[in-house]
Formats: sequence, C-alpha cells, structure tokens
Amino acid sequence: MTSIRKDDHIRLALQQSEENPASDFDRIRFVHRSIPINKDPISLHTAIAGLEMNFPFYINAMTGGSETAKKINAQLAQVAKATGLAMATGSLSAALKDPALEESYRIVRDTFEDGIIFANIGADRTLEDARKAVNILNANALQIHLNAPQEIVMPEGDREFHLWEKNISDIVKNVGVEVIVKEVGFGMSRQTVSHLIGLGVKTVDVSGRGGTNFIRIENARRPIALEYLDEWGLSTVESLIDCYALSDKVDVIASGGIRHPLDMAKAFALGAKAIGLSGTILSLVQSGGVKYAISVIENWKEELRMIMLMLGVSHIEEFGFCDLILDRTLISWCDQRRIPAQMFTLRNS
Repeated sequence: MTSIRKDDHIRLALQQSEENPASDFDRIRFVHRSIPINKDPISLHTAIAGLEMNFPFYINAMTGGSETAKKINAQLAQVAKATGLAMATGSLSAALKDPALEESYRIVRDTFEDGIIFANIGADRTLEDARKAVNILNANALQIHLNAPQEIVMPEGDREFHLWEKNISDIVKNVGVEVIVKEVGFGMSRQTVSHLIGLGVKTVDVSGRGGTNFIRIENARRPIALEYLDEWGLSTVESLIDCYALSDKVDVIASGGIRHPLDMAKAFALGAKAIGLSGTILSLVQSGGVKYAISVIENWKEELRMIMLMLGVSHIEEFGFCDLILDRTLISWCDQRRIPAQMFTLRNS
C-alpha cells in the first residue's frame, strides 16, 4: 500500500508540474541599477544547517519507497553528482516500516558518495527513527517535514499531531546531525517559526504554496474530493515576508513554486539563504533525461551570476540590500500582518 501511494504521488506531482499556475514571485520586481558595482568576485557560496554549500540551491525532498521511486532517486542523484548540488530524499517512512525498501533511498548515497545528502522523516517519528534514517543514508543533515493538511485530507492519513513538538525537540537535541524543519507546500508563519526556534530549531524551509500541492494530490486519491481546500496555506513569498524579521535568528530556506534563477534571486532578497527545488527538477529529468537536467542546472548557475552582476550583488546575503517593488496584493499582506513594506522597498534610501 505504501509503495502504491508513493507511485501515486509521483504521477500526480508530474501532472501538476505541467500546469502553469500564477506565482506570487511575479508580484515582485527588483529596482534596476543603471551602474551596478560588484565589490568582490561573484560567489554562489552559501551555508545552511552548519553545512558549507558551493551553490545556493539544491534538489529538495521528493520520493522513495518503491521501484519507480528508486529509479527516479538514482537519476536525481546523478544530476546532483554532476552539478555538485546537495540533495534530499523523500520521506524515509516507508523504509522505516519495511527495510526491504531502504535501497530505494540508499541508491542516492551509493550514486553520490561524497555529496551533501539530507534524510527526511515526518514529525510523527521518534528519535530512534531519526537515527535510523540518518544511518540509512549516512546523511549530512536531517529534514523533519510538517504536513498536517496533507495527512488530514489523505484517506489513510494521521489525525494525531500531539507528539510532534516533543519529537522535534528530542531529535534536534540528540540526533547528532543538523536538523531542517520543513513544510511540504503550505508555508510557515512567523508564529510557527518562532515556535520552532523555541524547540531548538536553527534551520527552517518555509516551503510555501505554489509548487507541488499535496492537498490536490490527496484529493485525487479520495472518493469524494475536498476541492475547497485546494488553495490552503501561505505562498512561499508570503511566508518569506512574514518570517523576514526572524532571519537573523534562524537560517531560512525557500521552496515551493520556484521556477528559475529570477525567482531564486527574489527569494534571497526576502531573506532566504538557500533554495530547495523539487517538482521543477523532477519535471526536467522526466521530460528530457539526466543530461538535459544537468545542462539546465548549469545554465541556472550562470544565469544567477548574471542577475547578481546586474544588481551589483557579489554574495548571496547582499541580495538583502536590493530594493524591491511589491504589488498591491503583497502590500495588503504586509499591512494586515503589520509588517512595514518599506523594509523591502526602501533599503537604499
């Protein structure tokens, strides 16, 4: 049953990737600099979860737990190895239930022996489970995903979340690797991020609405769909704006609906230190193969450098000095959340 569900998720996620939904990233523009000055050579280096990364984007959690997932993970690991990107596997819950499925995840480490690899588990998992997941992959860090809306809409999903806080706290303190707590497409508010900081979390992935929509995926598996919940959650942009004031207290990763280097640049300007890409890269691999995905990613690196050159940005953190223009929808979000929009729009005045 778990393997069937994993394959359903892959199939439905790929169907979604063929759509072109509106993006809140299109509601943001950079203020152009006619005479950009880069004080230092352009660097794509960043650091998250205590890990030094040569590139500020990576392959985010997607799949595992079936033969189809194993083949996809092998392809994604080939892409990661060729491009030098970090990579996260999908949730290892299937392997924790059935050790016979471990190979569908372990193929990532076998393929990319020296790479930065993130294991992934749900917040319902214990410290013992977390240690097992890390050991299966010899992982450099551990993602703990939060997916309450998906579980609630999933026909066979969980309905009890009272142990999540304790599990997160125990794992952060004792698992032995850095922990990233991530959403799965529903975004994070500043209240959530503040709460996670209180549990000892140092890195969050806000993973907002705009990419793979797991409520829609689970609705497609339900006998009676709850379509009125399809747009639940905060967008990635809304999440970044909401959490911006906390970016000096926690490393923020942006994922969810990021399509290209300009979206990445806007996310960096809203406080993200790294970008997670899942459906976008899965679509590249499925549509054009491993070599095609590698070529696109290498182009993205150069295109991001071009954007940095136009803006006079030499390091990722310098995006935080770029003036932005927000449309009225985002200004309304700022007003209602009592966030001064000027902190984004008048940085150099």
